[in-house]
Amino acid sequence: MQAEQISIFIENKAGRLSDVTAILAEAGINIRALAVADTSDFGVLRLIVDNNAKADAALKNAGFTVRKTRVVAVKVDDTPGGLHRILEVLKNAGINVEYMYAFIHQSGDKAIMIFRFDHTEEAIKILMEKGITVVDGKTLSTL
Repeated sequence: MQAEQISIFIENKAGRLSDVTAILAEAGINIRALAVADTSDFGVLRLIVDNNAKADAALKNAGFTVRKTRVVAVKVDDTPGGLHRILEVLKNAGINVEYMYAFIHQSGDKAIMIFRFDHTEEAIKILMEKGITVVDGKTLSTL
């Protein structure tokens, strides 16, 4: 029930994000979700895309350092407190959220959040036991 994310390590300077998106556009890769974390010298661009293998090859071919990471996509009630409910379940189970970001999805009552946990399998088990929907990677890339 995990999904795969690609992380691209980039210099923190003007135009580097555009370089990445140009490579992906040229390769016909659709970005489904993203997050950027930065320091003064470099950044990490985390992406959910519709074709990881093709994106990985195109970016590596252009000289970028790319890493694949397992993440968990979770359906969240798109109402006040929806995210809080899930975070409380995780807190009560002692599971740390290392990072998270939103996934753009056109839906009426659910949003999707991408999570990285310190204990992924345990987190998935607990979420599912509490009736929280975990979205598999194949489904995620087609939304």
